[in-house]
Amino acid sequence: MSIRAVNQTILYFLLTVAALLILFPLLFTLSSAFMSSAESATYPPRLLPSGLHWDNFLQVMKTVPVIRFITNSFVVSAAIMLGQLITASMAAYAFAFLRFPGKAVIFSVFLSTMMIPWEVTMIPNYLTVRSWQWLDSYQGLIIPFLASAFGTFLLRQYFLQLPKELFEAAKVDGCGHIRIFMQLVLPLSMPSLATLAVYSFLTNWSNYLWPLLITNKESMRTVQIGIGMLQFEEVTAWNVVMAGIVIMLLPSLILLIVGLKPLVRGITAGALKG
Repeated sequence: MSIRAVNQTILYFLLTVAALLILFPLLFTLSSAFMSSAESATYPPRLLPSGLHWDNFLQVMKTVPVIRFITNSFVVSAAIMLGQLITASMAAYAFAFLRFPGKAVIFSVFLSTMMIPWEVTMIPNYLTVRSWQWLDSYQGLIIPFLASAFGTFLLRQYFLQLPKELFEAAKVDGCGHIRIFMQLVLPLSMPSLATLAVYSFLTNWSNYLWPLLITNKESMRTVQIGIGMLQFEEVTAWNVVMAGIVIMLLPSLILLIVGLKPLVRGITAGALKG
């Protein structure tokens, strides 16, 4: 066996071990979701269930309105995703192609907001939402997240890589900014738009603190808050909790599998030229 083959074997072995370590929490959660209550409470913890206890998932449905929680999370995440695509793409087009005084300074200030922790703005946002009587409402969950400095930066960098000759030809033909934006920039930027869409949806799907802060009604809870309702002070059936976590993960995992290819393509776009 050549030295190169030995090196590749060692490399693949290390990558396999690293992948198993990364996937272990997910695999353990899936395994625990099918355990009985006695098996999930044993010490040391069991790695594999003795059988597939599908009634754990039925118990989740009976304990909390998980379908309602998933619906709330989907509505909120999808609305924020669409809002960020609209606002970020329009702002990115302005910063990439329009000329106006102070553009560089404004863009720098805009990007500096990415360094401000969310916890710093949470209380002002809460006071604003409460003054507008948006507690326990979709608008309170959605509107504070409709703008994204990261999304604007991502799309602007992609827009700058588009061929300038195409836009010059479009201007010669009499196209205005709206037509160039709608018919040229957006169709050519689908990889970056898909990247932002997947990133935004998954980020807001896993949002916990803000929904916990502004929602009190059970009907407005998101799935992240709802899973916590499966834990009780007296006793906690961890197999049921794990089953609830699996149900919560399914939509995000499906979206990640479907959008993984455009996500990777959008992140790596522009890394290589030629």
